[in-house]
Amino acid sequence: MTLRELADLLGLSQTTVSRALNGYPEVSESTRKRVVARAKALNYRPNPNATRLATGRSQAVGHVIPITSKNEMVNPIFSDFLAGAGETYAREGYQLVLNVVRESHMEDAYRSLVEQGTVDGVVVQGPRMEEPRIALLQQIGLPFLVHGRATGEDTEYSWLDVDNHCAFERATALLLSAGQRRIGLINGQEHLDFAFRRRCGYNSAHRSHSVEVDTALCYSDEMTEYFGYESARRMLQSDQPPTAFLVSSMLPAIGARRAVGEFGLQFGKDIWMIIFDDNLSYLKNSGSPPTFTAMKSSVRDAGRRCAEILLQLIRSGSSKPIQERWQAQLVMGTSTGDLVSAKEPDHDHANLTR
Repeated sequence: MTLRELADLLGLSQTTVSRALNGYPEVSESTRKRVVARAKALNYRPNPNATRLATGRSQAVGHVIPITSKNEMVNPIFSDFLAGAGETYAREGYQLVLNVVRESHMEDAYRSLVEQGTVDGVVVQGPRMEEPRIALLQQIGLPFLVHGRATGEDTEYSWLDVDNHCAFERATALLLSAGQRRIGLINGQEHLDFAFRRRCGYNSAHRSHSVEVDTALCYSDEMTEYFGYESARRMLQSDQPPTAFLVSSMLPAIGARRAVGEFGLQFGKDIWMIIFDDNLSYLKNSGSPPTFTAMKSSVRDAGRRCAEILLQLIRSGSSKPIQERWQAQLVMGTSTGDLVSAKEPDHDHANLTR
């Protein structure tokens, strides 16, 4: 069955039927329900080319990935995010356009997407504290959503982010409250906004507990297994080694644990550890209780939700920003010893929309 045949049966235009099936707001809810019900009954599957012609849209969403000497984006976290986003795009009849370019060519890449009509919108990932892509996309008028936030950006824009400051403040406070005073921080690259916010949360918890931060215990770089290993190794061989680690991801946490073992220390007893867990598909914090005490937030779920918000922005044509801040869940594991059954003080950590 074609779109025209379905439209004729319903007594509607092809444009109205296509827009109803794709959730456009200008179609009334009663019409949308009637169209969807008839399409389902007839097992109708829209033709992508016909949909593009009817709606005047490309039915595609772009992810432009910069290539640098140290690229946070090419990792399992990014892959899980894309998998989640891809599920939403496929369900909604959209294609994913992945454009990998040199960082110096980013502006040209975005302008080209607009000029050629390749995509209807884009997701911006890995925002820096000062993020030039936001102003650029606002200027060229391409709908976008930022996965994360940019501390130095004053304008309003749509974003979805984990509350990284709160997550690391809570994790650090838990260690400090348990008597840990030398907490090594193994963080991501701190010109990226998420890592900057995590450092701020770590510092804030120290101030609240009147404990001075030892900068010799703070390392930041690309979040690889080797970075975690080397950072932990250097700290452990110092004159005043840490007694606990706060680690930005499962990958460097695996490396840090390797270093702990090489020093003959008992993990979860001599050295405690809390990690940020993105709940990766192939790197699970498994066990009952799990191996690592963790601040947990699924990056795959974030990918699904980012895609949903972006499609909502595209379809509505609204310039009103949508902003969601998610809270990480504390999961107790064996890496914090006898705290495995402890509970964090009660706080309101519900996900927020603002």
